[in-house]
Amino acid sequence: MSKLAAFDDLLLQYKAFEYHDHPELEQRLHEVQTWMKERIAQTHAEFFARPENRLMAQYFLKRLYGGPDFDALAQQIERLLKFAHKVENFVPENGIKTGTKSVNLAVLATQLDEQVAKQLLADYPANTPITDEIMRQTLIKLNQGEARYEQLRLLDELGVTLDKYMRSTMMYATFKMCKGLAHKYQFDGMYEFIQEGFAAMKPMKSAAAFIKSFTATEREIIEKVHSGHPDPFRS
Repeated sequence: MSKLAAFDDLLLQYKAFEYHDHPELEQRLHEVQTWMKERIAQTHAEFFARPENRLMAQYFLKRLYGGPDFDALAQQIERLLKFAHKVENFVPENGIKTGTKSVNLAVLATQLDEQVAKQLLADYPANTPITDEIMRQTLIKLNQGEARYEQLRLLDELGVTLDKYMRSTMMYATFKMCKGLAHKYQFDGMYEFIQEGFAAMKPMKSAAAFIKSFTATEREIIEKVHSGHPDPFRS
């Protein structure tokens, strides 16, 4: 079986999202994702502002969360699978495993946020501004608590994987050797995605520690949302 088989499954999930064929839903989804990212940035502002955390915070919000940036990456993944036999010859298996976990998280985030977007369209006019209270009520109605906890569990797993595999000097050397091939086969976007990840990790002692601190706060917010706290998004 191909080492890239997991990407096939994730790509199928991505293509099955309804927003691809519904512009109104797509617009609402992007508004939900923008609200989520702004809320996360505000909640963790002090933590994200630490010099060693800034690049990882930007990488997390821009690359790992989902959104329009992930749409472009998904197109590159689809092309990548057409060259699977070539890619597997020069990309380390641990690199593929790490990439799979990252893409899985982006797909799951999109899945959960699309559910939010669909509920918003069912309950409010499409041009209704998204407020904290609207989001609070919508998240309670959808009862996404367990799914959001699972999202955080997978994120914790990714942090451990990043520390284990992506800090390897050999891994980085192999990655740098792939730059010419990435350009030749027009995978520059994917190469930049990975390169930014390496750069984000460099100032940090541990990606796992960064993510663990982040997920601890996010678990508190999920608990507050589903316990009826009137203002769960403020620390």
